[in-house]
Formats: sequence, C-alpha cells, structure tokens
Amino acid sequence: MSAKLDFRALRDDPAVTARVLERLERLVSHETPSGDAARIDALAGWLAEEMAVAGGDVVRIPAPDLGTHLSARFAGADARARPVMILAHLDTVHPAGTISERPFRIQDGRAWGPGTYDMKAGIAVALEMLARLHEAGARPRRPVHLLVTCDEEIGSHTSRALIEDGARAAACVLVPEPCRPDGGVKTSRKGVGVYTLHARGVAVHAGIDGGAGVNAIVELAHQVLGLAGLADPERGTTLSAGVISGGTASNVVPAAASVEVDVRFRTLAEGERVDAALRALQPVLPGAGLRLQGGINRPPLERTAAVAALYETARGLAADLGFALAEGGTGGASDGCFTAALGVPTLDGLGVLGDGAHADHEHIVIEDIPRRVALYGRLVQTL
Repeated sequence: MSAKLDFRALRDDPAVTARVLERLERLVSHETPSGDAARIDALAGWLAEEMAVAGGDVVRIPAPDLGTHLSARFAGADARARPVMILAHLDTVHPAGTISERPFRIQDGRAWGPGTYDMKAGIAVALEMLARLHEAGARPRRPVHLLVTCDEEIGSHTSRALIEDGARAAACVLVPEPCRPDGGVKTSRKGVGVYTLHARGVAVHAGIDGGAGVNAIVELAHQVLGLAGLADPERGTTLSAGVISGGTASNVVPAAASVEVDVRFRTLAEGERVDAALRALQPVLPGAGLRLQGGINRPPLERTAAVAALYETARGLAADLGFALAEGGTGGASDGCFTAALGVPTLDGLGVLGDGAHADHEHIVIEDIPRRVALYGRLVQTL
C-alpha cells in the first residue's frame, strides 16, 4: 500500500512555491517558439529528465521539423484503472529573442515573462504535484498520463492523434491552460474553423480592355459581405475576415484574390452549419470562380453533464482547500477541445492565476501556485 500525502498541508508551504518558480524560470528562460525544433528539442530533453526524476516512464516522440512530444506515465494505486490524463503544451507564440527583451523576473508578487501564463506555469505545477507524490512514496488513485506536446499553438497537426489516443484510454482529462480572470476553470470553449476563400477572375489591361475582364477582388468583396449573414451572435457563432490579398498592379484587372476567415462556434452543429454554407458558396460575377481551403480545426468543448460533474468534483475539492473555484467559457480553443469532443470528461483552464496570454504583460500571480499544486494533488487522489 502506498503512503498518503496531505496536499492540504502544502497550501502554505513556501518550498512548493520556490520549487515551482525554479522550474518555471528554466522553462520560460529557454524559449520554445512553435516550429523551432532545435529549441523545443533542447528544453524537451531537460523536461523529460525532470519527469523521470518525478517517477515517470517517459517516451520522447519526434515531431519532424517541429520538435518533440513527451508522454510520461506515472503509476497509480490501482494499476488496472483508466488513467487521469494531464494535457499540456511546450510551444509558445513568442518569437526567439523575446526573452532578451522581457526576461523572466519576479516583481510585485508576480512572475513575469513570455510563456509564464500560457502555459509553462501549468507544466511546472503539474510536475511539482507528481514529484511530491513520488518523493513521499505516495501514488495517485489512478495512473497519471502526462502528455506535453510541441505544436498546440499552430494547430496540433502532429499531436492530435496522440492526444485523442490518450484521451480514449483515460477516465478524464485535466488541462493546465490559463484559467479565467477570476481564477475559475473553463467548462466550455468555442470550436474553431480556419478557411481561405480564393476568388478567380480574368486579367486584362484595366484601361484598354477593362470591360472584358473579371475582377477577382470585386468577386471576393461580394463574398466577404455575404459572410456576415452566416454569423449567429445569439448562438455564439462568429466569422471574421482577417487577411485579404489580391491583384498585381493598379492597371491590371485582378485575376486572383483571397481572404482568410476565422470561424468560432459553441456547438459542433453550428460549426458544421457554417462549414456546409461556406462549401456551398457560388460566384456572384459571371465568369468568376471560387475555391475553398481549410475546415474545422478544433471542435468545441461543450459543457456536457460529464464536464459539469468533473467541475463539481474540482469545486468541492477547492472549497475543502479553502478557496472558491468558479467556472465559465471562452472563445479561445485548446487541445481540450479534442478530448471533450470524444466524450471524455475534460476540465480546462486549471492553470495558475495570471494575465496577458500572448501579450507583453504576460505573468502569473505567485500566491496562487501552492493552491494549484494542492488542487491537482487532491484531484489525482480523488478521481
């Protein structure tokens, strides 16, 4: 029988905070921009060693030209039970060199630096919880599967299969992505569709034979205006035409133009409605043509009964630890969307309180660290 670890006692333990901050400084100071395989591989190597020291059986999974995914298994008291999956990512949106402009620092009760909030603090907290269990000779109730991917910020194209395979085998999924501004977890997320709509026209000299041409930009303008009609704000469905390009010179009727479209939706049915409508678009101008690329990149994380039940468990454990854990939704997506879409209970936004994801003022609130470690510990002891 394994020992027990009282995570309640860790809520006020300064050593917990110190260890998390030490790991966090290492994680943040070593930059990991999405797609920078060399930098990601180097930090993944260190992180794999830390996982092994914490008792994990670690497998490194290459993602060619992107870096390395890490899959670590930690033994549970019931070896036959389905594991609790903790799902995180190592890559960030910040380009190489950002750390020289905004180095990791501790100031005014906060830890600042690129990637602190999204989501290297979440990794540091989960690792501290697992390390504490290992050092105490304690085991969680179920095995724990910690999956840290390297391409979340650019669509999870190489990691999606790993994520979904891990989720299908899991009892539930915990995601240490940034929490809500009030410290609450995220029990719903919008799905995301990413599209490029191409318009094709006929190029001619604009001054000599302009009437014989077909203006691809004009065709695209008709289409962009029509996209607004596909939105449904009451249902949380939005469409944004974010980047437009086309034409070669002012005296040439443009033969090609394109627009990048971002679609967000609360339910899969809404996403599929918009997707079908986009694929059914027809040209307005005689002689013009249309071509659509892209599709639904991430399904929504819908607040199902299973998600709500997992939240209620976490809320009760947080109350036992002395703090309130609220819930809410967000328009941003995460890898938790993939796991929830499979019907696996998923609780997202379990990261440390902070602000500034993807921004210059990114930071976490230091006093929240031990509470998060304790909550993660109680979750894996209880679920």
